[in-house]
Amino acid sequence: MTTVTTRTVEYPADGLTMIGHLALPAGTGRRPAVLVGPEGPGLNDFQRRRADALAELGYVAMAFDINGGRWFTDPQEMLARITPLLADPDRMRDIGHAALDVLRAEPRTDPDRIAAIGYGTGGAIALELGRDGVDLRAIGTVNALTTGRPGEAARIRCPVWAGVGSEDPIMPPAQRDAFAAEMQAAGVDWRLMVYGGALHAFHHPTVGHAVLPGVGHHPLHAQRAWRDIVGLLTECLPVAE
Repeated sequence: MTTVTTRTVEYPADGLTMIGHLALPAGTGRRPAVLVGPEGPGLNDFQRRRADALAELGYVAMAFDINGGRWFTDPQEMLARITPLLADPDRMRDIGHAALDVLRAEPRTDPDRIAAIGYGTGGAIALELGRDGVDLRAIGTVNALTTGRPGEAARIRCPVWAGVGSEDPIMPPAQRDAFAAEMQAAGVDWRLMVYGGALHAFHHPTVGHAVLPGVGHHPLHAQRAWRDIVGLLTECLPVAE
């Protein structure tokens, strides 16, 4: 296992002071980098560990914040914060760009080799960065089959991988179809993986305590989805190029 260095980074976005988590791999040279976006309740140790795991693989990784350091345990509070955010692509892009600026400013980051992955709301933000024309090497999302404003998906310049549970009531088949149609019409190199029997936020072992019906952990598919995301990065953003 490589030695990983971590630190907290504070930066402004969406009228809040965001508190992100930056993980650096061993060594001193520049490395490809990955933004890691959290689900609606916010950034917690689970997603910080995801960044650490990517740093162990050789990436500079930043788990970014969406709620100004808060982790929502009350579902109604979370929805009051997240629902209007998800309805406003420009706000999502501002949050994503603010995190991306921090990641790019890190001296260990190769600014020309960055990918974005995200879960739920964090995945929606990653997709909006793509729709905004950001030069990313890959976008990977779980439980984030959001669609954008008409025509803007044509600005996506990298492969897109999306994972969703087959029993997810928040991302039902109609939403899957709309996402697939948007990506296909835009000429995006896209993939959609449906994990049989999984609910919303199936990747997260604790998020079900804080959210709504239709949410549940599926340990086996959680492991598979992580391997699929690592595979996407290995293909599109290899550590050694």
